[in-house]
Amino acid sequence: MKLRSETLTVSTRRGLTEITDGIRGVLRASGVAQGLCTVFIRHTSASLVIQENADPAVQRDLEAFLSRLVPDGDPLFTHVAEGDDDMSSHVKATLTRTSEQIPVREGELALGNWQGLYVWEHRGGRHRREVVVQVMGE
Repeated sequence: MKLRSETLTVSTRRGLTEITDGIRGVLRASGVAQGLCTVFIRHTSASLVIQENADPAVQRDLEAFLSRLVPDGDPLFTHVAEGDDDMSSHVKATLTRTSEQIPVREGELALGNWQGLYVWEHRGGRHRREVVVQVMGE
């Protein structure tokens, strides 16, 4: 059984930032041919999603929808220590995911034809996010 764990640092801005190539790099370095790749983001105001990577309009539409569903500055929120997008970013991260598991087959991520892995930044401005990648298998 092989095991490799790495932390990637990802520069983000609000919206989706694709990290598929970085995850593939960790997988290649692991030497695992069959197994499982777990990806985990170490933050509460950003998330991970597997989504279409062929048309950038998909990412824009997802961001627009979630921002309409959970708007910044909603008067319902009292946790605003870091600004109007503070609590809304936590709600968005709760509605999405903080980890993904992707099967590894023949040394490749078993993603579909148009699938990519993204960090979804829910805060305004630029941020540096840590993503832990762990690959296990044979």
